[in-house]
Amino acid sequence: MHTPPCRFCAEPLTHILCDLGMSPLANSYVKYENSQNAEKFYPLKVWVCSKCYLAQLENFESPDAIFSDYLYFSSFSTSWVEHARRYSEMMTERFGLGENSQVIEIASNDGYLLQHFKAKGIPVLGVEPAANVAKVAWETKQIPSVVKFFGVETAKELAETGKSADLLLGNNVLAHVPDINDFVGGLKIALKPEGVITFEFPHLLRLIEGNQFDTVYHEHYSYLSFIAMEKVFAHHGLTLFDVEELPTHGGSLRIFARHVENQAPLFATTERVAAMKKQEVDFGLTKMETYTAFDEEVKATKRKLLKFLIQAKEEGKKVVCYGAAAKGVTLLNYCGVREDLIEYVVDKSPHKQNHLIPGVHVPIYAPEKIFETKPDYVLILPWNLQKEISAEMVGIKEWGGRFVVPIPEVMVLD
Repeated sequence: MHTPPCRFCAEPLTHILCDLGMSPLANSYVKYENSQNAEKFYPLKVWVCSKCYLAQLENFESPDAIFSDYLYFSSFSTSWVEHARRYSEMMTERFGLGENSQVIEIASNDGYLLQHFKAKGIPVLGVEPAANVAKVAWETKQIPSVVKFFGVETAKELAETGKSADLLLGNNVLAHVPDINDFVGGLKIALKPEGVITFEFPHLLRLIEGNQFDTVYHEHYSYLSFIAMEKVFAHHGLTLFDVEELPTHGGSLRIFARHVENQAPLFATTERVAAMKKQEVDFGLTKMETYTAFDEEVKATKRKLLKFLIQAKEEGKKVVCYGAAAKGVTLLNYCGVREDLIEYVVDKSPHKQNHLIPGVHVPIYAPEKIFETKPDYVLILPWNLQKEISAEMVGIKEWGGRFVVPIPEVMVLD
């Protein structure tokens, strides 16, 4: 049996969380003129390390191929921009950030978050590998960005130019890093002696508990728990001193880190750290059988979705999808859902419209298409945004249209 090494501790990997078969890169949306060209498909199999508990994919494609020309723009989700605004308020107050502070965001995207610190007069800098996205951040929000991947070398360059961070943050980027040791090692270098690091990432516990297998795709190299991240950060001289549970992305964690040497009272370890570790242990995240039982749940969900779509088709019902999100690409490809079962996908981002979903080649249109064709069901692929989407598209009820979510299992919403 093929056993790749753990990307953190190099232990041979022998346990599988789930195997979703072969799938294309989730954000490699296909232009119509390229629809006859062959696409690359890679194994989508999540392994779990029995030594450090890091869940992970093998590295099949370089970050440059995935992120250098990127079609995900954070500002198209109003709820996510509001989440970022609330975070900026909390961090500014808790850690006394001001005009003499430096906030650095890794994977800063289109400036959706740093704009809130900039509005307070706090100096900001983004580190964003996708030049097309960094350009939007500058042109629309005047957010300065370094167009590079973050790691030890980039951190040294920042420090040498006086750009060490009082607040060093990253949202939904830690899972996107193939060399996690180089990345976290860079955090140690880029942080001021009494600076603070925060990272948000989907919580592996919630992925398993909520059957969120569609959050598995090739740009997510790792699937993270607090226990695993505590080991990784400690290895690089950083202490996790606080943690929050968040509702975003189906259930996320926000971790707070400091230098091991920093013993200031402001950075004292909170009771939430011990409580989170206990929650993960009680759930079973230190037992391999918890992970290996997950694959059967995934297969059952696939069968339920296909049963719903086939039945709707046989009854003459029209089904379309909302949201050409990466999780939707995983779901449609794993389940083999094409235009024979769904008519099209809509998305608010003009960067995705007039493209095809990778792999299954379902066309992507603007949301207005739904009001032209009046489908019976709208399957919400980014189910984590179902409240936002159902509120925006409430007009489908005029002709009796109904919303459907696929995760944790197929459910028609009232």
